Amino acid sequence: MDILAQQLFNGLTIGSVYSLVALGLTLVYGILHIPNFAHGALYMLGAYVTLTLMLLWGVHYWIAILISILVVGLLGVLMERLVFHPLRNAPPIHDKIAAIGILLFLEALAHLIWGADYRTMGTPYGEVINLFGLTVTTQRLLINVSAVVVMILLYLFLKKTFVGSTIIAMSQNREGAHLVGINTNKVTMLTFMISGGLAAIAASLSAPINLVFPGMGHLVILKAFVIIILGGMGSIPGAILGGYILGFSESLGATYISNDYKDLIAFVLLVIILSIKPRGLFAKGGH
Repeated sequence: MDILAQQLFNGLTIGSVYSLVALGLTLVYGILHIPNFAHGALYMLGAYVTLTLMLLWGVHYWIAILISILVVGLLGVLMERLVFHPLRNAPPIHDKIAAIGILLFLEALAHLIWGADYRTMGTPYGEVINLFGLTVTTQRLLINVSAVVVMILLYLFLKKTFVGSTIIAMSQNREGAHLVGINTNKVTMLTFMISGGLAAIAASLSAPINLVFPGMGHLVILKAFVIIILGGMGSIPGAILGGYILGFSESLGATYISNDYKDLIAFVLLVIILSIKPRGLFAKGGH
């Protein structure tokens, strides 16, 4: 029973990170219908920016995360302006090729700046605490709480603010949003900024319990794609629920089946769910 509770907590932690990454991916997909493969590179850069600020300048963890959110968010905007915006009328395959190109470029850049070594990120929240009979590190607790706070804030922003409702309007009908006077360029830039910021938060929170290296975004982004397909492409509740489903499945699978196969679980789940619901759990009607 103790092992089960421990693994459920671990699943919650992994799921929180996956959900944050998948949310950023979903927002961009919802508006542009671009599967942004470069999102994994933004995740990786988010961790490196936080790590560098803490190591080189001794910036406090939280301030480093805030700066990382801004830097990666702006990088997302640059990506949209310089690459995706000029391709908006090109055939759909061009977006995908460009996204892979950005991914490879940013990874090579990370290799050049930081080298290929695996690094560990320190955290002020390394102490182990006993919580309801579970042994947890404060960092893992922090990941769960922060993820929920970020998701609630994002939900309130999208549902309760005018700017948020323009993002939702655009994801429902881009042409319609443009016709009623919504500045689609500004909304797209903002969406990329939020998307980059979410990747940076996820990476900065999870880096202290994982390792930081140039290829760290690969597996995460593959799983984020599985999540947004599971949840229904472009669905925000689907991205959150899909992230947690995958987190729990991996955590329990690693314990009760085999740790060697835990990364396969995502793809097995994908096949099972798509066999039952081909459009994903929360697929939008009408597309």
